[in-house]
Amino acid sequence: MALPLAAAMLSAGAALAQAPELPETMPAPELNQPQSVQEAAPADVPIPEPRPANTPEPDPPATDKLNRQTSDQHKEAQPEPPAIAPTPSEKPAEAEPPAAAPRPPEKPEQAQQKEIPPDPRSAAVPQEKMPEEELACRRRLMSMGVDFEERKAEHDAAIGCSIPYPIVLKTLGKSLDINPETELNCQMAEAAARFATDIIQPAAKAELGAELKSVGQASAFVCRHRNGGGKLSEHAFGNALDIASFTLSDGRRIDIGPVPPEKDAKFLNAIRKAACGPFKTVLGPGSDADHSLHLHLDLAPRRNGGTFCQ
Repeated sequence: MALPLAAAMLSAGAALAQAPELPETMPAPELNQPQSVQEAAPADVPIPEPRPANTPEPDPPATDKLNRQTSDQHKEAQPEPPAIAPTPSEKPAEAEPPAAAPRPPEKPEQAQQKEIPPDPRSAAVPQEKMPEEELACRRRLMSMGVDFEERKAEHDAAIGCSIPYPIVLKTLGKSLDINPETELNCQMAEAAARFATDIIQPAAKAELGAELKSVGQASAFVCRHRNGGGKLSEHAFGNALDIASFTLSDGRRIDIGPVPPEKDAKFLNAIRKAACGPFKTVLGPGSDADHSLHLHLDLAPRRNGGTFCQ
């Protein structure tokens, strides 16, 4: 038994000594490639030879180099963003629109074209019988010694002037004349007579040392509008009197003007001041150019019985 086993082992060792040597590495078989690249390519298309592993890449064209340099310079030129974003500045205030251009002043004819409500006194016409208030006014004038006469009613429908019961003053009292004769409504005639007797006469004696003889009037009833157009004048209703001068018993004449003598000015200022109250409107030198040479007095109806004195 031992001899056959030893013979077998010697036979196996001899076989191993005669076997060929194997290479250290084996090429890896290509997977899923049934045919080689050369067999798959068409016969007329040359197959590029593979690039050696350590061959350096060719330099890019000059144009590519220039583009890369420009891009690098652009990146370097851009500033780095700040660490903290700046606060945006406030929005400037919007400019206000220009103010509308002022309207040009109206021409006189444009002012006259404006619609003005009619004065209710323009519709006044006389009644068949004179009202009691008109009769009472005439009785008071006679008791004061005023000489007057009745006049036919004044009425102009086109303009609006109206005095239903006018009178013409010939005097302002006993020994106190008015020149020329003056057409007014009775209420204005009474106010003028009382003013001459109670105010002007005492002032003439106190300031000028003489009695008042007569009053020179410049305007009474006149059918017209106010100066410059617009509403009807108080003269259109016989409700205004313009006084231009005073004549004294010694013959002196005191004219109303912008710069009267000092002594006359004191007298004129006294009666002008006293007129504000008995009359609702008082205008004279210094008020405007239209009243520089006379004293305007009227009984214009005003709200709450107010006055307008300049």
